[in-house]
This record gives sequence, structure tokens and C-alpha cells, in this order.
Amino acid sequence: MDRFLLYRTFDELEVGQTQRTRGRTITEGDIVNWCALTGDWFYPHIDRVAAERSMFGQRVAPGIMVFALGTGLGVPADATTILANYGTDRLRYTAPTWINDTIYLDIEVLEKSDKDAKAGLVTYRWDILNQNGVTVCASQLKILTARERAPYAGI
Repeated sequence: MDRFLLYRTFDELEVGQTQRTRGRTITEGDIVNWCALTGDWFYPHIDRVAAERSMFGQRVAPGIMVFALGTGLGVPADATTILANYGTDRLRYTAPTWINDTIYLDIEVLEKSDKDAKAGLVTYRWDILNQNGVTVCASQLKILTARERAPYAGI
């Protein structure tokens, strides 16, 4: 079976299957680039002095950035069974993510429901943990998943 759950077809997935991804270290450059790209210049992300005076005591990574980077860990670029991101439920930032934290994505198939003859909807537990095993972002991701693999259209 493929290493990544999201390579699997709807029929190959079973409730209870799990996966932990490789890690990725959050850098100061990640935060600066994210803030520049999104226009999110909220002071705890970019102002060291003000962040030290805040409830965080230091600069903290934007939560939505952590979620986005976690998604990059779990979704293979060449997965041909993913038809669409159907949405995210219960998204929570349960602990701060700091510069130099390494994050991992823990995925679990929670439920499956038929859509039609070509696809089904899969709900995943989509939790991001740091190097200490602390969950920093918890959510449920829903993905419309094909029953058959399509040919890869990339080069």
C-alpha cells in the first residue's frame, strides 16, 4: 500500500487508518514571507519587542500558516485520487508554534460517505504536532476522493 493515505482511492481507505508525515521546521523566513504574502502583519508575528510583552512572550507563527504548511506535509503533489478539498471543520489552534519548532501532521481516516459512482467523501482527523508531541493545530479535513486513480497529468 502507498505510504501516503491521500494516494489511496476511496475504496482503498478504511476508517481508523493513520499516518504521520515527515517533519518541517518553522523558520523566521517562513513567517516573514507569509506575512508579506498575506498582509498579516499582526504584531506577535513580526515585532520581537512587542511580542515579548504579549501573552506569548516571544514571536509566534500565524496559526493559519501552520495549518497551511501542515497541509503541504500531507497532500502529495502527484496524488490523483484527490478530486477536491471539500472543507475543514473544527479548526483550532491549541498551542502556539514558535520559530524553530518542527511540525508533523498526524492523519486518521474518521469516516467515509458515498457521493456517487465516481467518488466519496472522506473525513480525516488532521492534527499538527510539534517536536514535543504537543498538538498545535487540530481539525477535521474533508476531501472528495476518487474511486479510481486518474493518470498523472504532470511532466
